[in-house]
Parts: sequence; C-alpha cells; structure tokens
Amino acid sequence: MRVATVKRKTKESDVMVKINLDGTGNIDISTGEPFFDHMLSQLGKHASFDLEIKTTGDIQVDSHHSVEDTSLALGQAFREALGDKVGITRFGDAMVPLDEVLVQVAVDLSGRPYLVHHEPDIVELIGTFDTTLGKHIWESFVAEARIALHIRVLEGRNAHHVYEAQFKAVARALKVAVTLDSRVGGIPSTKGSL
Repeated sequence: MRVATVKRKTKESDVMVKINLDGTGNIDISTGEPFFDHMLSQLGKHASFDLEIKTTGDIQVDSHHSVEDTSLALGQAFREALGDKVGITRFGDAMVPLDEVLVQVAVDLSGRPYLVHHEPDIVELIGTFDTTLGKHIWESFVAEARIALHIRVLEGRNAHHVYEAQFKAVARALKVAVTLDSRVGGIPSTKGSL
C-alpha cells in the first residue's frame, strides 16, 4: 500500500501527517486553524486520499508556523507514499468551478519542485486565516513533495471560493497523477527516474 506517516517537530509546531494514496477520502484533520482544516479536508476528500493530520503550534503568535510546517510535512508524506513511482500516471490536470470561481491545475510528479501560482487579489482574512499564506502553502507542499504544480485562478472574487476551488482542483489533478496505469512499464520517464 502507498502509505506514509511523517512527524515534524520544531520549537514552533508539532505535526503528524498520515496519508494513504489509495484510500477512500477518510479525513481526520486538526491544525488549530479552522479554515485550513476545511481546505485540507477538501484535498483529502476530492483526491480520495485517507488523510490524518494533527498539528499543535504557536497559534497565539499567528498561524504561519503551523500552516507552513503542516504543508511541509504533508508534502514529505505525499512523496514518501509515492515510493518508487513505478507505474504511476505521473501527470494530472483538472479544471474545477465553484460558483463564480474557475481554477485550472496541472501537476507533474517529476521529482523536481516548481510552483507557478496565479490568483486574484482577495481580502486579507477569511475568519482568522491569513490569505497571504495561500501561495506559501503550495510552495511548502511542492518543495517537499518534489512536484511541479501549476495553479491558475481563471475567474473569481469570493476569497473562500477562490481557496476552496484551488484545493479541490489540486486534489483532482493529484488523484489522476498518482493513479497506477498497468500499461506503464516501470518509471514513466525516458530518463528512467523521477
């Protein structure tokens, strides 16, 4: 089974992430930041990953450290669960609408971290969540997952919808990319490695 558990502890946070890439979308998430929990739940549900995340951190300062460290641990767990990448589809893409929002995502499980991220200017807070962390979530995830990820918000104005559609679209693209394809012999690269 393609599963991984990662623990990350610093002076600012204590994170545990468990992921099963071949799950059914069972989620159990608590990061101390309710909106971030909601977004991570979208990721697990729409990718059909079983996802358990427990984070405690210095939320009294702000949520930056907890959000960043959770995203790093999630990226690492995703990479470890992928294993040797034999037989994966490798590429995935999705276009997801959410009311007035339309998000396009493409992913390559290349082993090379790269993020391209475009979203409109939105309000600075959704509840207590600092929206300036949005791009940083993906930067942190990509850095540890070692994937190329393109996210483009094509339309949208409601901040909640803008974020939720991104998480759903990334989930759908990852779901495709991690799918095992019986026609793929070995690593899906002419280099022989990813």
